[in-house]
Order: sequence, then C-alpha cells, then structure tokens
Amino acid sequence: MKHLFLTVLFSGIAFLSIAQPKPNYSVTSKKAIKQYEEALALYDLRDKSGALSKLDEVVKTEPNFIEAYYMMAQVYDDLGQSEKTIEPLQKALSIDETFYTDGWLMLAESQFALAKYSDAEQSVSKYMRFPKATMQLEKRAQVILSSCIYAKNAMGSPVPFEPKNLGATINTEMDEYYPCITADEQTLLFTRLVKDDRAFRGMQEDFYISSRMTGTSWSDAQPVVEINTVQNEGAPSLSADGQTLIFTACETADGSWGATRQGIGSCDLFFSIKEGKAWSDAKNLGQGINSGSWESQPSYSADGRTLYFIRGKRSAQGIKDQDIYYSYIMDNGKWAPAQKIPGRVNTIFEEESVMIHPDGRTLYFSSNGHPGMGGLDIFMSTILPNGEWDTPVNLGYPINTSADENSLQVAASGKLALFASERAGGFGGLDLYSFELHERAQPTLVTYVKGVVSDKLSFKKLGAKLELIDLENGKLIAETYSGNAYGDFLLCIPSGRDYALSVSKEGYLFHSENFSLKNYNSTQPYELNIQLQKLKVGANIVLNNVFFGSNSFALLPASKVELNKLVSLLQANPTQKIEIGGHTDNVGADADNQKLSENRAKSVVEYLVQQGIASERLSAKGYGETVPITTNDTEEGRAKNRRTEFKVVE
Repeated sequence: MKHLFLTVLFSGIAFLSIAQPKPNYSVTSKKAIKQYEEALALYDLRDKSGALSKLDEVVKTEPNFIEAYYMMAQVYDDLGQSEKTIEPLQKALSIDETFYTDGWLMLAESQFALAKYSDAEQSVSKYMRFPKATMQLEKRAQVILSSCIYAKNAMGSPVPFEPKNLGATINTEMDEYYPCITADEQTLLFTRLVKDDRAFRGMQEDFYISSRMTGTSWSDAQPVVEINTVQNEGAPSLSADGQTLIFTACETADGSWGATRQGIGSCDLFFSIKEGKAWSDAKNLGQGINSGSWESQPSYSADGRTLYFIRGKRSAQGIKDQDIYYSYIMDNGKWAPAQKIPGRVNTIFEEESVMIHPDGRTLYFSSNGHPGMGGLDIFMSTILPNGEWDTPVNLGYPINTSADENSLQVAASGKLALFASERAGGFGGLDLYSFELHERAQPTLVTYVKGVVSDKLSFKKLGAKLELIDLENGKLIAETYSGNAYGDFLLCIPSGRDYALSVSKEGYLFHSENFSLKNYNSTQPYELNIQLQKLKVGANIVLNNVFFGSNSFALLPASKVELNKLVSLLQANPTQKIEIGGHTDNVGADADNQKLSENRAKSVVEYLVQQGIASERLSAKGYGETVPITTNDTEEGRAKNRRTEFKVVE
C-alpha cells in the first residue's frame, strides 16, 4: 500500500510540517540537528535513499530525536515499503506519545494496510483519546476503527470466491484491466497497457476486444483501431447491446489533442457509436458531463439514458478527492448537468470504479471511505424508493483484501463477475479474471430482449429507434437503436414484468409489441423479429398496445403510450389520413361484437382529436368478428383477433 499517510498530510500537520528547520526541536544535540537538516535537504532533492542513510546517522547520534523517526516513516512510505514504517513510528510514540498525536493515526494506517487489524484497532483507539486537528482526521479514524472490527469478522466468515484467469487470448505479460461485457456475455472489451515508443514514457493504454468462443474460452483479443491513438484511452464502458462505447481520454503533456479529441478538462469522457463493424470518430460528451476537473471510469446504464462516472481532482500532495456523479439525457436530447449521486455512497475519501448493473437498481463501486479490509474495497448499494442510494454493503473477504480492489464488472445475469488482479499464477502484471458472484452480492434478476429490425417487403435490415415501456406504470424503461447495417438490437430489462415495445423509423409506420416476462426463463434471451412497413396508402398495422376493459370501449391508461406514438406520427405527416379499425373475436352475438368494435374505434379517434389531430383526417370503422387474423378456437388466437388497427387511406 503506497502513500499511507496522505490523509494525515492533507490535514497540513503531518511530519513535514513538524519537521522543518526550527529553533525548538525535541532534542538539543547540535550535531544531530545538523544531520537531520541535511536529511531534509536530501529529501527536498528527492534523494530518498540518501535521506534514509542520513536519518540512520541522526538516530545513532541522538536516539530520542522524535522528528527523525517520523521523517523516516514517511520516506519508507514514499518508497512503498509500508512494512518498514511501523518500527520508527512506534519508536517516536514510545519517546513521547503526545509530541505528535497524529502519529497514532499514522501507525494505525500502516498496521491496517498490512492487515494487522488488532494492532491497528489498538493504535487508532489510542488516537481517539486526543483532540483532532480536522474533521477529516476524525472521520478517517472512525473508518479505520470500524474497518478493523469488520475485517476480523469477515475473515472468520469468508464468502465463496474462486477466480479463474481468462487465459492467454486475453491476458499477456502487460497489464489488462477495466473489463466491460455486453448483456449477452458474448463481447468483452478492456484496457491494455502497451509498449509504444511514440508515447510519453514509452507506454500507453489501448482498447482491445474479444468474442466468446465456447464455454469460458475467448477469441484472440484485437485492438480497437478506430479508437486507439498514441495517447491513452482507458476505463471504457460498453452499452448493454455493445453499440455505444464511452471512455476516458486525457490531455497530453504538451496540452495537445488529436483532431477529434478536443477536451474541456485534464481528463474527459468521450463516446463512439458502432457503425456496422467499425466505430465512429470519438466525440466529447460535452459540458453537461465534463468539467475543469477530471472525469473518468464511466458506466452507461442499460436503458441508454443515464451515465455514472467519477469526477475528481488531486491536491498538491497527491490526495484523490473524487466522488461518483451521474447525468441523464433530458427531453431535448442533451445531457443534464452532472451532480453527485444522492444517498450514502460518496464519502469525504475516495470513490472510484463505478458500475451500474443492467437492472438499473444496483451500483457496484470501490471506496476506502466505508468499513472494509483495507485500501479500496468493492461495495454494492441499491436504490431506495426515494431515489437515494442505500448504505453500501461490502462484498466480503476474500473478494476484498488489504490491497486495492476495483474495476469490478457484473454481467447482466448477475452471476458472472469480472475483475483485474495481480495475483500469483497469472501471465504478468494485472490479468483479467472471472468468478461466480456469491448470492448475497447479486443484483436484481434481469433478462434481455434481442432481435432484428427489417423492411417487411425487401427484408433489408434497418436502423430504427426502439423504446420499451413498463405497462404497469407507463414509464420508459429503456431505449436503443438497431444497427443500420445489421438491424440487430439488444435491450436489457428486469424480469417479472409486462412490457410494451415501440419501434419507429422515418418513412415507416411504427411497430408495436407487448409481451410478458412474469414467468419467463431469464437465462435465455427473449427474441423478437420486427418488420416495418413503409409509409404508403394501404399500409396498416395492429396497435398491439391499445387496451380496453372486458366488453368495454373505455380506453385503459396503458393505451396512452401507444396512442401518443400515433399522434407523433400524424403530426410528422400532416397530410396523412388514416382509418382506425376495431376488431373482436367470435365470442358473443354478432351484432354485439359489431357494435363493440365500432365504439372502440370511435374511442381511439376521440382520443386522437383530443390530442390536436384534425377530425377530418380520421375515420372509425368497426369490423366486428368478420376479419380474423388467426383461429378463434384458442384463447391465444381470440386474444390476437381482439385488436385495434390503423390503415393509411390517403
């Protein structure tokens, strides 16, 4: 664990502020003071090895020089040798525990980072006896204390965890990290650190992509050539259908950008759309999301309307001050100004690596501001009815350890999880691993709808807009676009509900479907093949999401979503005239069915007129049971025959 004492440094009273040359040191030996100030000068010159050698001379000359021991601990921390910080801190505190009381917190940080939880608990408890210089220090002490208690209990009750390396087609001797996966678990995209003589310091980050072969095997990962540059591209988020990529790109050392990478802050979020098999030029997401701070580690919601990401800044001491933010697409199609997510997730410490699950209700992220095992732990939080995020839950040991854990991705199934680790037995550096997420950490059960949009006559694949509505409350659950070249689409949605799907494209009649996932096996996708009709005289479609009560012609509220689509179509085509046709099954008297079908058609026309459509553009006709589209011998067939249609007549 590097930089254990940054929290204390941030307060402005760490060892550097007590160890500057001054008249009154903790000792009087002129020789020791001279040696100590020479060590300070070497430290200022970044000669840390030389500073340590000189500090060894100091404590030999004067064994009770408190400042020298604190400085020694800080230098070891700078060098990433956290295990060597404990002895000088204990020595300084044994000489005079009141000389610098924050030393107890520094000692607790070191012990906590090395998983010495009982020792850290004792040290931080001693620190709690003294006045605190800042609220941040008090909060940090509370987190360490609660974390020590949590960690000891967690180690006694480990959660199931069997990580498996993704193999040589994905991992190399270089670092691989920040994975993301499509809802169907067929496409994997991630960041790889690569050698590049053109890049700053000879290394840079690029995106690689792979497709699932069979079972757990993946194809050889290939670079995403349309996006990768000589600069860094990192922390990607792939939409559930794999058609949109949002990622981080940062300003170069000389402030220059590529032609399409115009930035707002030091690091910004960009997006690219998949066009056939290629990716479009990356564009900046704009000032609603990007700012003068740095934005990174995005997570794009499965509904295509909300973006979560990390916004932060660094202090002069290198402290990360970062929180989870979100933005959503407004009715005008622009991103709303980003704001911190409400609730109990963000702390005054460090949050990063956010991931919104396709269920839209479960957030995974890393933090060192909640009780954990040490470093950055992975947590989950669920959204409350009031829109705030609930108290985070630690994913448990040994998923979390005393080291940093982050970049977790949980697939739509809720069982498959991906993460990066530098554990033994890998191919070198950080490798990507998968594991089955234990049940208590799994999100809400979801499934996905997939299919193809095409022209009804020519069968040509079409790019179209798809909107999914929850029939119970009329809310828009998700929206996406089918690819122009292949016409395919994928929507990730919660199971156990009834849905309406609307598909629209300029020059075509819109198409509607309704389906139920209340008893659907969510391990398999729900497949739909949509055929659109061109907008011309004689074209007609079934309004599948117009509903009436049994034997009634009163429109049910759920019908408004569909009928408003029809209003929009008529407004966009002001010369169009249509006929609304009502149809019934063959149950009951013919005359009654005829009358019911006429009244239902009239109800739809009345609604359209109320929404501003001129009545002379509309006609209503009842067909009763005379034009069935399938058999009336089954309940399913009768349900299809009870329908409302509209036909273009002029």
